[in-house]
Amino acid sequence: MVHVENLTKSFRGSVLAVDHISFEAQAGEIFGLIGPNGAGKTTALRILSTLLRPSGGIAQVAGFDVFRQPGEVRRRVGFLSASTGVYERMSAWELVEYFGRLNGMNGNSLRDRQEAVFELLQMNDFRNVLGVHMSTGMKQKVSIARAIIHDPPVLIFDEPTAGLDVLVARAVLQTIQRFRAQGRCILFSTHIMREVEKLCDRVAIIHHGRILTCGTLDELRQRHGQHDLEELFFELVV
Repeated sequence: MVHVENLTKSFRGSVLAVDHISFEAQAGEIFGLIGPNGAGKTTALRILSTLLRPSGGIAQVAGFDVFRQPGEVRRRVGFLSASTGVYERMSAWELVEYFGRLNGMNGNSLRDRQEAVFELLQMNDFRNVLGVHMSTGMKQKVSIARAIIHDPPVLIFDEPTAGLDVLVARAVLQTIQRFRAQGRCILFSTHIMREVEKLCDRVAIIHHGRILTCGTLDELRQRHGQHDLEELFFELVV
């Protein structure tokens, strides 16, 4: 589903934010990309979402190249950034409908899909609430809804629980688990090691733009002789 090979991204010609990273993520898998602030993980995810152009290497989503075929990639990927960016004067229903139309949906098929998404995310009780009046949890659900409205096979979640209270964060993580059960390929970035341990099938730790290690949690623990994931992380990046 996602193939990355020797991917690089430089800024101002010399600063390598992503430094020849390689990994693959499959359907029905949650692949975790973790690292400290400035490690390059968000840059890598934005490249895969076609928001940034790579400087070199290969990045493919569902068999399509992010540089040469960005339109095909966008049809197959849903991206949730750390910033909700909800329009204040649009209701939840209107905003999700708008993003559906941006993805070429309309008519009964769009309305049916909206009904299914609002039911899945338990959003019907605030479907007519304007963005300006939404809580943080409501905004995050709207952000997820607009990312999945076109039913993409690949989902990218960049810090999806940032700023959420415990109950809303739990609901978001449970939703991500349901997406995996549906056979979607999920890229998941977080600073919270408990979320990594709970969700991720495989993990890559990235620092200074480079992947330091990659594998299942059991493989990482055996490889580095450290059972505690947080301690393993600190040993690699500090």
